[in-house]
Amino acid sequence: MRAYNHFNALVKKEILLELRQQHSLYGMMLYIASTIFVLYLTIGNAEAEIWNALFWITQLFICINAVAKSFLQEAKGRMLYHYSITSPTTFILAKITSNVLLMFVMNIINLVLYTAFLGDPTSSYFGFMGISLIGALGLSLVFTMLAAIASKAMQQASLMAILGFPIIIPQLMLLVKLSKSAFSEIFRDGAPLQIVMLLVALDISVIFLAIILYPFLWKD
Repeated sequence: MRAYNHFNALVKKEILLELRQQHSLYGMMLYIASTIFVLYLTIGNAEAEIWNALFWITQLFICINAVAKSFLQEAKGRMLYHYSITSPTTFILAKITSNVLLMFVMNIINLVLYTAFLGDPTSSYFGFMGISLIGALGLSLVFTMLAAIASKAMQQASLMAILGFPIIIPQLMLLVKLSKSAFSEIFRDGAPLQIVMLLVALDISVIFLAIILYPFLWKD
């Protein structure tokens, strides 16, 4: 019960920080809007394959920028305070939850602006939205764990990018393949449900790894 209360308090703290630091939130929205507007000026209404590829590229860089600051903004004194009042498992799960919620919001904004500027080539818009939320979940889980590792080293943002890209490539390939189902493409190598189950399994494994490994980082 105590851990649950600490978890709720930490998630609430992260949400309040995002709402109070509105310059950061508005900066992310401006980054999304400006990127999509440049794509609109460059290619206009893109074909389905290009639209799909550009969406996931944009989503990837949005996740890196949104998740990286969750640990970079934690001062040493604040981390010592967290160390004295809660457990590493509760802390990392709260970070994961708040980052997932943030990425869900950024994902919806990204998708809405994409369809507004670049059109909607999908045959199932809400199907693609569901797939994009699955992708936002997986990306935020992976980069939250990488941000926690990078926060213990110098040059945190660059280290997170270096560690993240090789790890995230298989997940991105699965997401791109899965999202093609929203464009009425036929799968030859397996049903979309199998890919969804594989992505869910990867997400669960990342959560377990975070629970197991983060206490060792916490001691530093």
